[in-house]
Amino acid sequence: MHTQLQYHYFIYHNHHYYDEADNDNDYQDNHVVDHKDTTKSSTTTTTSKTTTTTQAAATGAYKLSDSFVGPSWLTGFDHMAIEDPTHGRVNYTDQAFAIAQNLTFVSKDTIVMRADSWTTLDPSGPGRNSVRIQSKKQYTTNVVVMDTRHMPEGCATWPAFWTTLVDNWPANGEIDIIEGVNDVSPNQSTLHTTSNCTMSATTMTQTGNLVTTDCNWEVNYNSGCGVQVDKSPSYGPPFNAAGGGWYAMERTSTHISLWFWSRNDASVPAEVKNGSGAVSPATWGTPYANFVNNSCDFGSHFGPENIIINLTLCGDWAGNSAIYPSTCPQTCVDHVNNDPASFKDAYWDIASLRVYE
Repeated sequence: MHTQLQYHYFIYHNHHYYDEADNDNDYQDNHVVDHKDTTKSSTTTTTSKTTTTTQAAATGAYKLSDSFVGPSWLTGFDHMAIEDPTHGRVNYTDQAFAIAQNLTFVSKDTIVMRADSWTTLDPSGPGRNSVRIQSKKQYTTNVVVMDTRHMPEGCATWPAFWTTLVDNWPANGEIDIIEGVNDVSPNQSTLHTTSNCTMSATTMTQTGNLVTTDCNWEVNYNSGCGVQVDKSPSYGPPFNAAGGGWYAMERTSTHISLWFWSRNDASVPAEVKNGSGAVSPATWGTPYANFVNNSCDFGSHFGPENIIINLTLCGDWAGNSAIYPSTCPQTCVDHVNNDPASFKDAYWDIASLRVYE
């Protein structure tokens, strides 16, 4: 296990409001944006719609419910212009501002979301402009598949793709699908819950490595229960150099399972690769993570959740002095303030996100 990753999970509260307290079935282009000066944006509000489905999990087949490709991201997600709950050196912007400043760019088959990479910051002023988006809808039993070409990379970066209900955290649970800092591999997927929810490798049919077992946010500084991906390249520069890939999650009342396929992985299911109208995760082979309800009542630990994708910089994890690599320049905050060009690769380039129910 990566020592930096391990230390992180025992020193800080992950994403949110700590201050507030089946078996084995056998089981592109980088979009360049204009360089412009930016200012602090206003706050937006969001509405959400709850969707629940159980039939799909019972039958093993899920039908396409929501497809986010190109412009549909702008109607299906809200840009959350909020103060970063993880204390990052960022200023999350609203949608209009993000589009005007090319922090968010959409085309027919692409959304790019990035941090400002051209402005030198006033140390006493707002953080570097960045993006945090949240789905308007909430989901319970579902399958989500994201086709990602590029994830943010570089010193100080902390990208995440995850689900939760922010207004009722941690009671509704949290599922981190992609998360990491400072280009440290591999990717780790983690659950965060209230008490009485634990995992054991002996009950989990998976290929990945269970590295923390208690999902309770109040234990071990909210380390959660985490599984590291066993397939390369799952995170950071190696992921990007390979052209990205697909992450998928199936959430049911009995298990939460996750899969990863790199861009040129011959084993990626056709229905995943082609964005089919229906998917059957039971045919996808053994997941790298298989969280089960043996010692965790999912019904009382997880509720409707929004999908969130964001990029923060520094903050409680990436900027911790014990985590920020000595090979990175300056201190984390000074690096963010003074080296805008270093963040030219700090962007998400996502081809699609599909939700099946």
